[in-house]
Amino acid sequence: MRGYRVLTLALAGLLSMPAFAATPWAGAQGPAKGPLKAPVAQKDQTKALLQFQKDLASVLALRTEAEPLLGAALLARPLPNPPEVLSYHALLERASRNADAGPAVTWASLADCDAKAGACPNAEALATLQKQAPDNAAVWLLKLGVDDHNGAGKDTRSDLARAANARIYDDYLGSSLKALANSVSQLPPPPDTFNPLQGAGAAGVQMVIVFGLASAQPMPGFQVTAKYCEDNKSDAGVVGDCLKLAKVLEWGSSPLGRSLGLHLRETLSTDTAEQQSAKTARMNLVWQMQRFAQLNVQAQGDKVTAQKLLSLARSGGTEMSVVLASLRAYGMPAEAPAGWEPAKVEQ
Repeated sequence: MRGYRVLTLALAGLLSMPAFAATPWAGAQGPAKGPLKAPVAQKDQTKALLQFQKDLASVLALRTEAEPLLGAALLARPLPNPPEVLSYHALLERASRNADAGPAVTWASLADCDAKAGACPNAEALATLQKQAPDNAAVWLLKLGVDDHNGAGKDTRSDLARAANARIYDDYLGSSLKALANSVSQLPPPPDTFNPLQGAGAAGVQMVIVFGLASAQPMPGFQVTAKYCEDNKSDAGVVGDCLKLAKVLEWGSSPLGRSLGLHLRETLSTDTAEQQSAKTARMNLVWQMQRFAQLNVQAQGDKVTAQKLLSLARSGGTEMSVVLASLRAYGMPAEAPAGWEPAKVEQ
């Protein structure tokens, strides 16, 4: 199980970054905390931030298009006891009725579930995604995690095959970023939502909300997939599908998905050159995420940086494209310097 432990450490390294600190289908973890994880220490600031999110959601709830309603739902999700019209469920249900809703809204609905009752991810949303986005590996990896948890071995194997033969991997976090980034500009953040001594001001508050809430969106269980591939590496068919999946993930929307893809290629490929190539690419990925985390910290005290990151989020694309565009904007190389090694993550 050494390979699986290596992935656990690799994912832990990425998950420790202040930006995009995602968790497997966040609905299973209870109400999303979102930006409350950011450094807004004082209770009055936290209260003001939640009130600001409620005000934003109230304004956006008057809209009829799918994207602003998705933004409203994401803003309202952490609110304690919101009115029914501002509930996560009600806002997503309204968004889903639109012709322009698409799988991004359905993906967010995966977290519209009762974690205490063991009903996460939302089964109806998962079934709908299989029809809406059958060529998206993220959908089948999510189903793989559910089937593995339920002990449905035959279905798990089928899920892996569907994921391996998918055209893309997209967990729609980029869509959530865009919806939130367009939403937070509807109202100016009140002064009591930020520390006036910090240079980022209102833009810093907006950035914390956007990247904090987007990162709490559902995602597949990458470790379950890695473990399944590791446990069945004596089966040539499984290994073949895991390596096919690796290629899909490496060019997908998510840094965590890319990390899994590189891990699978490094540990399952019999070609030494392929193994080394994957190892180098994985190190570059950690470098990229550390530089992006550096920009996030910088943005909390610098208005220009915060505004730039918000602008990139509004441009659409994927989580990975936002990360790489941010690095390019600040002249940061996408490849780690020769001899660089990431700090080891302790279990």
